[in-house]
Amino acid sequence: MKNTKNYLVFLGLAVLSLACKTDMVDRIDEFNLEQGGYVRTVTPYPVVASTFSVSKANMSGTKMELVAEAVTPNKGALFASYDLSIRFVDATPANGTKTTSVVPLKSIAASAFAKDAQTGYPRATLAVTGKEALDAVKLSDADISSGDRFELTAVMRLTDGRSFSVVNTGVNITGGAFYSSPFFYRINILN
Repeated sequence: MKNTKNYLVFLGLAVLSLACKTDMVDRIDEFNLEQGGYVRTVTPYPVVASTFSVSKANMSGTKMELVAEAVTPNKGALFASYDLSIRFVDATPANGTKTTSVVPLKSIAASAFAKDAQTGYPRATLAVTGKEALDAVKLSDADISSGDRFELTAVMRLTDGRSFSVVNTGVNITGGAFYSSPFFYRINILN
């Protein structure tokens, strides 16, 4: 019995020592991994669905406005442009259903961004007036009501031909509080 007990203890230790054996794995070289980019919303922070609105009574004088920062390796050196597309969503069918498909709105070139002294990344103030939004989707003031909205989608283009949007960017970047890069903005229409 004593030998059986010793044998079982020895067998248990042998199994444990083999279970702990690992193969040597090369360390990941994080500096040589391919990296992309994103446009971070600096202000307002954080961006939520109700952040931006325009007034139906003053479409030319109200706007969506944000400070954006282009983040790529080498402090924005690969940044080429930030392209915005827009669509109108008719949430009030009482005046007809005018929902539109996505159309191009504007492209903001990297040259419109200036290097921020604090972060070293290029920043710019981006604005879209209610009138610009209406003109892009080819609607008039009579076609919209309080409760409707515009939806903007964005694409960050890099000088090496790659592009990043909500489609190919992870949830940590698009939905995370730190990165604040939704690639999507909603402009609510109020009275």
